[in-house]
Amino acid sequence: MNLKEINSLVLAYLGDTVYENYIRLYLIKKGISHVKDLQTASIDYVSAKNQARILKELMNKNVFREEELEVIKRARNTKINSHPKNCDIITYHEATSFEALFGYLKLKNDTERIEEIMNLILL
Repeated sequence: MNLKEINSLVLAYLGDTVYENYIRLYLIKKGISHVKDLQTASIDYVSAKNQARILKELMNKNVFREEELEVIKRARNTKINSHPKNCDIITYHEATSFEALFGYLKLKNDTERIEEIMNLILL
């Protein structure tokens, strides 16, 4: 499978689950034991607005490798026909590119790199 040929939105679809799973595990390991509290805490990480913010912070720190930047840029430029009402289209594109990166790394079976990035996010 050529990962560069996979639709960016498909990568984001997969990446959303990968990223959210890491966040859920992190919050549970922190000792949060009520579902309502888990849901509230997860918003700090999984909302489009916060994903876009995290992506920008990591980009400012030059965290990403060249191939990862290519995935991010390709996903950011993908045509999206609709977006949630609670965020603007630019923020949604950024969040989608963030999720696409995790989908790409998952399909590449690069768990080590996913964990490196997650450790930077969850400092």
